Amino acid sequence: MQVYKKILVAMDCSSVDDAIIEHVSALAIQNSAQVYLLHVVHSHTLDQDRVMREQAEAFLKSRIKKLQAHGIEAHILIKSGEPDAEILKEIEGNDYDLVAMATHGHSFIGAVLFGSVSRTLKKNIRIPLLLIGPQR
Repeated sequence: MQVYKKILVAMDCSSVDDAIIEHVSALAIQNSAQVYLLHVVHSHTLDQDRVMREQAEAFLKSRIKKLQAHGIEAHILIKSGEPDAEILKEIEGNDYDLVAMATHGHSFIGAVLFGSVSRTLKKNIRIPLLLIGPQR
C-alpha cells in the first residue's frame, strides 16, 4: 500500500536539511513516491534574489543527486517571497500527500522564519506534516 505518492520538502538550504532528506528518502523508497525539494528565497533586492537563487539551486541539486542515486524521482522548486505564504500556495496548488521540513539548527533569522513557517503549516494544512530536528 502506498501511503505517500508525492512528498514536498521545505528546505532552508542549510546542513540541517540533511536530516529531513534521510527520512524522506526512506519514505520515498518505501512508497515509490516522488519528492519535491522546495526552497523559498526571502530577499530584499533583485541582486540578492539572484545570488540566493543560485546558491539554493546548487544546494538543492546536490541533494537531488543523492535522492536520484536511490532511484527516487526528485524535483527542485525555487520560489521567491515570504516562506510561509509561498509554501502554503505550493501545497494548495498541488496534490501532495506529505509535507516535511527540518527544524532548529538555523541561523537566528532562519530560526525565526522557519519557526513561524512550521507554526503556520501546523495551523493551515490538511495533510500530514513531518518535522525533524537536526541530528546530533
